[in-house]
Amino acid sequence: MAERLLILRHGEAGPGRPDAERQLTGRGHDEIRRMAAWLAGRDDLASLRLLASPYVRAQQTAAIIGERLGVPMETLPILTPDDNPTAVADWLLTQPGGGPLLLVSHMPLVGALTGLLVEGRVERGPGFHTAALAELEAEVWAAGCARLVHFVSPATVSPSPVGRG
Repeated sequence: MAERLLILRHGEAGPGRPDAERQLTGRGHDEIRRMAAWLAGRDDLASLRLLASPYVRAQQTAAIIGERLGVPMETLPILTPDDNPTAVADWLLTQPGGGPLLLVSHMPLVGALTGLLVEGRVERGPGFHTAALAELEAEVWAAGCARLVHFVSPATVSPSPVGRG
């Protein structure tokens, strides 16, 4: 049975240094609330596991998603912007099946990871606007073995009026 992986870029963040402490802007909060509403309107995410980069903007993004979906957030240190997508793919191979994973991270990692899993090459990944989400399915999380099921952004989703929370 195919496993599912959702890869979400954090919402818009303001400028600042150090990079790890940049926070979501008002627009970033709005983008993520829209994506959270869309996710909450789905009935296939009951056993979702939510993991986020330790950077502030990703933690804020995951907190909004987690609150809306009623799932706890875990921090995964290998999800920072310049981490190695192969390391993330290797980590995915160690995870038990049974439910979808949602990873909240940054460019360029989200694009490179998607490219690696779908096309087999990190440079072939899509560009992610802020709060964009790629949904993948695969029997095994190895290079070139996944299928891109959805690619959505806050501008393209229509939140369902029926949802959790």
